[in-house]
Amino acid sequence: MSPVEIGFLSVLAIVALIYLGVYIPIALASVSFVTIWIVSDRPILAVNFLRQAIGDSVTEYEFATIPLFTFMGLLVSKAGLGTDVYEVMNQVFRRIRGGIGMATVGANAVFAAVTGSSIASASVFTRVSVPEMLRLEYNKRFAVGVVAGSSVLGMIIPPSAMLIIYSFVAEVSVGDMFIAGILPGIMLALAYIVAIAVMARFWPNAVGGRIEDTKPEELLGWGEVFSKSAPILILILIVLGGIYTGWLTPVEAGAAGSLAALVIALIRRRMSSGSFWEALLETGHITASILFLITTASLYSRMLGFVDLPNELQSFLTGHELSFLWIMVAYVILMLFLGTLLDTASIILIVVPLFIDIIEPMGLSLIWFGIITVIGAEIGLLTPPLGISCFVIKATLDDDRITLKDVFLGALPFAGVMLVILAILIRFPDISTILLN
Repeated sequence: MSPVEIGFLSVLAIVALIYLGVYIPIALASVSFVTIWIVSDRPILAVNFLRQAIGDSVTEYEFATIPLFTFMGLLVSKAGLGTDVYEVMNQVFRRIRGGIGMATVGANAVFAAVTGSSIASASVFTRVSVPEMLRLEYNKRFAVGVVAGSSVLGMIIPPSAMLIIYSFVAEVSVGDMFIAGILPGIMLALAYIVAIAVMARFWPNAVGGRIEDTKPEELLGWGEVFSKSAPILILILIVLGGIYTGWLTPVEAGAAGSLAALVIALIRRRMSSGSFWEALLETGHITASILFLITTASLYSRMLGFVDLPNELQSFLTGHELSFLWIMVAYVILMLFLGTLLDTASIILIVVPLFIDIIEPMGLSLIWFGIITVIGAEIGLLTPPLGISCFVIKATLDDDRITLKDVFLGALPFAGVMLVILAILIRFPDISTILLN
C-alpha cells in the first residue's frame, strides 16, 4: 500500500479505537507512532517524531491558559455564582411565557464566560433550573432540553477549553480565538431565547409551564441583584475586557481571573482549605489530561503530513472542482456524523489537521474556521448515542420520571438552532472576525 492509503487506514483505525472506548490520546499516539514506523521502516524516526511532539507541547507559553482558566472555573463553580446569576435572570424573565427557559439560557451564557465548560454548566443548571421548571409544570422534555442546549454555550463563549485545544492544533492565537468566540456565542444565546419564544407562542404544549404570581417582597431588591451579579460581571470584565483591550495576554487574564475568583470565593465564605485543595487537584488532573491530548494530537498531525494525506485530500477536492460551499457542506456533515460517535475534543483533533491545509490556501481565516469547527463539533453534545451533556443531565438529575430519551428529544430543537447559526456563520464569516479588525 502507498503511504496515503496507510494514512487513511490509520485515521479509520483511530476513530474505531476511540469508539471502542480506548482513551483518546492512547489511540492517537499508538496509531500515529506505528504508522510512521511502517511507512518509514525506521523506528528511530517514529521516536524522533514523538520527542518533537512532546517538546513542542510542553514548551508552548500559551499552554498556561489551560490550568489557569480551569482553576478559575472551578473556583467560580464552588463559589455558587451559577446559582446567583440564575436567580437574577429568572427575575428578569419571570413574567414571560417560557421565561424560566430563557433565564436558563441567559444564566448559562453569563456562567460560560467565566467557566468555559459545558459539563459544569449542565451539572449546575440541572440542579437549579430543572426542579423549578418541573414545579411550575413545564414540559419535562423542554425542561431538560433547554439545559442541555444552553450548556453548549460553555464551549463557545470564551474562555473555552475547546477553543484553546483548537488554537494549539491550528497554531493560532488563543486570544484571537477567545475574541472571535464572543459574537457567535451571543448570537447562539439570543437564537435560543427567540426559539423558546416561538415554541411558547406556536407550540405551547411543548413548553408548558405557568406564570407564578410573585409578591413584591419576594422579589430580589436592587442591592441583592447587584451583590449576586457584580462578582461574575467583574470576572468577565477582567478576563475578556483585559484580552480585548490588549492590556492582558490570555495567560495573564487567566492568572488575574483566578486570583479574582479566589478573592470572591473567600469573601463569600464559600472556600475552605479542603475545597481549595480539591480545586487544585482537579485542576492538575484536567491540565495533565489536556496536555496529553495536545501532545498526541501534535504527533498525529505530523503523521498526517508525513504520509501526505492532507495534500492528497486537497488534490481530490480540487480535482472534483468543489466550490467553497460544497467543501463546507461536506465538512459539516462529517462533523455531524462523527458527533454521533465521538466527543468534541476527538472530532477537533482528528478532523482539523486533515482540512486545515485545504482551508488556508483558499484565503479563509483559520480563526473563523475554528469557530465553525467548535460549533459543529458541539452539536454532538446533544445528539445520540454519545451526547455527553445529555448523559450528564440525566446522571445529575436522578429523576425516574425523566428518561435519557426525554433529554435527547428535548435537546433536539436546540441542536437545530445550532445548525441554523452555523449556516449563518459560514455564509457571513466576518461575524466571527469583526472584533479582531
